[in-house]
Amino acid sequence: MSSESRSNAAQSAASSPESPRTGQDFIRARIQSDNASQRFEGRVHTRFPPEPNGYLHLGHAKSICLNFGVAAEFGGLCNLRFDDTNPVKEDTEYVDSIREDVRWLGGDWQDRLYYASDYFEQLYQYAEQLIRMGKAYVDDLSAEEIRALRGTLTEAGQESPWRDRSVEENLDLFRRMRAGEFPDGAKVLRAKIDMASPNLVMRDPTLYRIRHAAHHRTGNAWCIYPMYDYTHCLSDSLEGITHSLCTLEFVNNRELYDWVLDALGVYHPQQIEFARLNLTYTILSKRKLIQLVQEGHVSGWDDPRMPTLSGLRRRGVPPEALREFCARIGLARSDSTVDYSMLEFCIREQLNAHAPRVMAVLDPIKVVIENYPEDLTEEFDMPYHPEDASYGSRKVPFTRELYIERDDFRLDPPQKFHRLFPGAEVRLRYAYFITCREAILDEHGEVRELRCIYDPASRGGQSPDGRKVKGTIHWVSAAHGIPAEVRLYGQLFATENPDAAPEGKTFIDNLNPESLRTVQAWLEPALADAPVGRSVQFERLGYFCKDKDSTPELPVFNRTATLRDTWAKLEKKEG
Repeated sequence: MSSESRSNAAQSAASSPESPRTGQDFIRARIQSDNASQRFEGRVHTRFPPEPNGYLHLGHAKSICLNFGVAAEFGGLCNLRFDDTNPVKEDTEYVDSIREDVRWLGGDWQDRLYYASDYFEQLYQYAEQLIRMGKAYVDDLSAEEIRALRGTLTEAGQESPWRDRSVEENLDLFRRMRAGEFPDGAKVLRAKIDMASPNLVMRDPTLYRIRHAAHHRTGNAWCIYPMYDYTHCLSDSLEGITHSLCTLEFVNNRELYDWVLDALGVYHPQQIEFARLNLTYTILSKRKLIQLVQEGHVSGWDDPRMPTLSGLRRRGVPPEALREFCARIGLARSDSTVDYSMLEFCIREQLNAHAPRVMAVLDPIKVVIENYPEDLTEEFDMPYHPEDASYGSRKVPFTRELYIERDDFRLDPPQKFHRLFPGAEVRLRYAYFITCREAILDEHGEVRELRCIYDPASRGGQSPDGRKVKGTIHWVSAAHGIPAEVRLYGQLFATENPDAAPEGKTFIDNLNPESLRTVQAWLEPALADAPVGRSVQFERLGYFCKDKDSTPELPVFNRTATLRDTWAKLEKKEG
């Protein structure tokens, strides 16, 4: 398409996840205060630290935009760091997908790609230092026993019988743990803090566990692995992070974050929590998304119905739309739920400005123009974008036989129906006026074909005598149209809160059985060579993107969004 250069320019113009409209919020206010006091010598250094145990989703998009955006706004740096401390659940597939997703959304970590596994030896040495300081001990209790003795919010926990082992015994046992002498679960290393702390996180949390499993980067070099809370704060410290931005579920863990760094006397970043993203009709739990994939409820992590970044990209959602969405929802200190229609609005707004317009018919009825020459083919020059001439135009063939949308015809039309019906005249977009003379039905009483006549003087869709024609419909030449598969995606879940299931039911029971409908369509010839990932507007129908399942013989297009918020309207009507 001639609009390709314009589309590429639009993409390169938005290569950073910096918020489109950055306003003052509590995180930026805190950074400004720290800069004014020279707490970190005026530096701003953030990080995006995903665990490589699944694909990134919309919630991660908020964190990516925040961390990379804040760094860009304050002239700082942002690292990409994989917190890869659980070899059982991690995989290089997830690492590769995360890197691709962050780059797609605009995150540029330059040469600052790190892994927690880069620090395994240093983390181990820090653990020995805590043991020597009398602030960590090896415990023989099982995970279940530790949990049983932890206490409750109103009752103090009980100390482990192994809590008072000597420094020498703890060092010996910890080194033997590293050497592989003990099986999984036989021993753990715990911090010695306070079993009566009102914060349950501080009741002697586990720092290391035994796990005889190969790591995706270190292989079998280690059989003990550090816990996330212990690893995260020290990784931030080692990388010189200034502001460690994380979601609200870590607010109670901040005390442990501070304790580890203060106990070791190392450089101390500031952890700041913000509310995670909650979205109606959407699940943003990695565990539940894994279940959807593993149980076959979706075709994979990049199923266009999934809220994963790879699924959204495959569906045709532009990264600029996600950045705009994250800017609009802003940052808060308490959890709330965002309506899905806001995301749809941002997607639609971006595609309306940048998607080329083409014609497609998803539910065809054949139209035969009886007074049009059988051997004639005309070409009409049609713009790709009605408001921006820089997108160029294309030639669209017009012939005696066409396809129009079934919904654009009624045998018995309701009042104020301004499209085609027997005796009615409409405008074929950019082409001619036609009048329906006859509808031919099949054996089931369904309309199979329309017989029409055209007004040769109305070429280009212009009225030759000033008469008004209210209806304008799109069309595709039957002789030149391209057969295609079009996948009409809707919401994956049928309820606003998928987690709210009746007793005995789960979120799986709230899946929407109508979330995917596939139709055989006809497309105008300009789409023949459209590349995978090309987003277009099918005029009057919505925004669509060419899918990777396309073949030369049968292109496949996914619906990205409707032209209007039809889902919200449907919900209101049904309510």
